[in-house]
Amino acid sequence: MISETYVLSVNRKNHEVADAHTSESLLWVLRERLELSGSKNACEEGECGSCTVLLDGDVVCSCLVLAASAVGREIITIEGLGKGDEISDIQQAFVEAGAVQCGFCTPGLLVTIDQMLDADPDPDELTVREAISGNLCRCTGYGRILEAVRIASGNRKNQSEKEDSK
Repeated sequence: MISETYVLSVNRKNHEVADAHTSESLLWVLRERLELSGSKNACEEGECGSCTVLLDGDVVCSCLVLAASAVGREIITIEGLGKGDEISDIQQAFVEAGAVQCGFCTPGLLVTIDQMLDADPDPDELTVREAISGNLCRCTGYGRILEAVRIASGNRKNQSEKEDSK
């Protein structure tokens, strides 16, 4: 088997991946080689969304992406949403809304919702439901997740208005 060394840009930092196999999924490399265990491994078929990351700003299931194909691209995982030790606004909204239960789907939902709010800071419920349709949750019934999106959206609008008034 041929092994390679390459560099991945993950959460705004370069990480060398040594003795890698070109058949390794991005999810496996993130979790096992880079020890970024936030993205979860559930279905390995791109059906559940628990492994969702951003790849050059696009939502992708990392279980379906070959890690070697992500060289030269920017990868953002759940660990990269906050700033330093601070959690992101959407993570805080999930806490406030009680949108976290078992937590298995939460990383993928947070990455998906963060990207959606960056693209549309004031989405209607249908837009939110469509955005998160690739993220399966068996615990919450989605009500609290939708409430968390409303909280985060409101907070972002308030922040934007404050910045505009300066």
